[in-house]
Amino acid sequence: MRPPGDLTPCLLGASVWDDDRVRDAGIPIYDMPLVSVGGGLGSFTLLDVLRIQGAATASMRVVSSRDAPWQSWEYLTRVSQLPAGERIRSDAGARPDNIWGFPSYAVHEAWRDRSPRLLWQVLTEPILSDFFSPRAQTVFDTVRREADRISYWEMLVKGQVRMVRRRAGGGYFTVLNPPPGTAPTRRVAIRSKYVHLAVGYPGLKFLQDLQEFRETHNDYHRVVNAYEPHEHVYETLKSRPGVVVVRGAGIVASRVLQRLMDDRERHGLQTRIVHVFRTYVTGAHGPHPWMRRKGGDGWAYQAFTLPKSAFGGQLKAQFRKASPERRAALSKAVGGTTTPKLRRWQEQMRLGRSGGWYVPVQAVVDRVEPSPDGRLVSHVRGDDGGRARHVSDFIVDCTGLEADMPEHRVLADLLQHGGARRNGAGRLAVAPSFAVLGAESGDGVLYASGAAAAGNHFPAVDSFLGMQTAALDIAADLARRGFCRRLGPARSVRQWTRWATGRPV
Repeated sequence: MRPPGDLTPCLLGASVWDDDRVRDAGIPIYDMPLVSVGGGLGSFTLLDVLRIQGAATASMRVVSSRDAPWQSWEYLTRVSQLPAGERIRSDAGARPDNIWGFPSYAVHEAWRDRSPRLLWQVLTEPILSDFFSPRAQTVFDTVRREADRISYWEMLVKGQVRMVRRRAGGGYFTVLNPPPGTAPTRRVAIRSKYVHLAVGYPGLKFLQDLQEFRETHNDYHRVVNAYEPHEHVYETLKSRPGVVVVRGAGIVASRVLQRLMDDRERHGLQTRIVHVFRTYVTGAHGPHPWMRRKGGDGWAYQAFTLPKSAFGGQLKAQFRKASPERRAALSKAVGGTTTPKLRRWQEQMRLGRSGGWYVPVQAVVDRVEPSPDGRLVSHVRGDDGGRARHVSDFIVDCTGLEADMPEHRVLADLLQHGGARRNGAGRLAVAPSFAVLGAESGDGVLYASGAAAAGNHFPAVDSFLGMQTAALDIAADLARRGFCRRLGPARSVRQWTRWATGRPV
């Protein structure tokens, strides 16, 4: 028997719902002008901008299973070897809590720590020093302060969003499962004119051969993803010598390597590292001299996820004007796996190569199988056709996060029933205002930002500055529709003064 307030076959099969049909299913309906789905930094950034532009807390809700907007990001940074005290890969002026970017995180930390050295680092980067980037804890603390200032907690609704469906007559129904025991029905529907999706990545991305090994041998202990808890790997290596195979060549791979190398140095360990590169970069590379990045020893080096011009310069303008085909070509040229070139980590790798305990290998892994003594055997094939075997105690997959939309329940339903379509990168196609193309519903608008909106007119959407850019563009569109005020120069100065002095919006 169907529980009260649940989805009916009639609702599940209909792409457009009317109010009576939802009520007949026993699902309570609550009205709210704007709903943001996700509850991470993408949702937080939009609500922050809208509050600054005069929107009231009573007109907005963010639906999330998280307790705080930084919670998911904090988890991912911690398990991928960026604990709270470490510095992240982000520019000094990219502040989720401060849309103006002034003062920067460098000034913030220099003032807080009474450290002029940080200001000198910013002034001399990247010639005399590495690029400055803030500590993860600094981001957590400043976002918490801004969340308190804009009354974020008043707008937070706990629950797991099941789907967003268009409403007959305009607007949308956002269907969620409230936490157990908090509602008399299994489902609740929020009826709104505007919906914003900032749902992040659907889940972990595993290399096929490693996924097959884990499922075949039920071994989730020795073969791990860098984005899942794997502290046991480092603790085991502290108790006895071992070999680790690291796969991947991005920022997470570099952080895992640095953790292994730091532990080796601090605790006098005998850990040996085999690093498998699918593509081995030997030097500077790019399509022409004006679009080229540094590289070497297998790595492609770049201070941030994308060149700085992608956030607000020439590259951003090129993406906005480009055709879909040209955009795809630009994405391929400037994208790819990169990591910052940090001096200390470079020295560690040099010592590891000369000492023979860090072995970089360019190869394709054909399969992984258990050895007779209970270890792991990676069968690899080089570009020259030569084959080799690497025996290890652990394998750490650092190849990234899953970004395929059908893996996410809300996005998959939006593609099937919501009228949304994919762009050339396989993500949601959005307009310059970040409205999802094809998902219009009367005078209602569905917006998307973050990873789900990658591959459109703005290349850096999945970053702190990218989320703020999307939030500002969405808020500007909402201001034109009368939802909030415009952010003109006078209002901007007043609101920055309130931010700087810690006064509520």
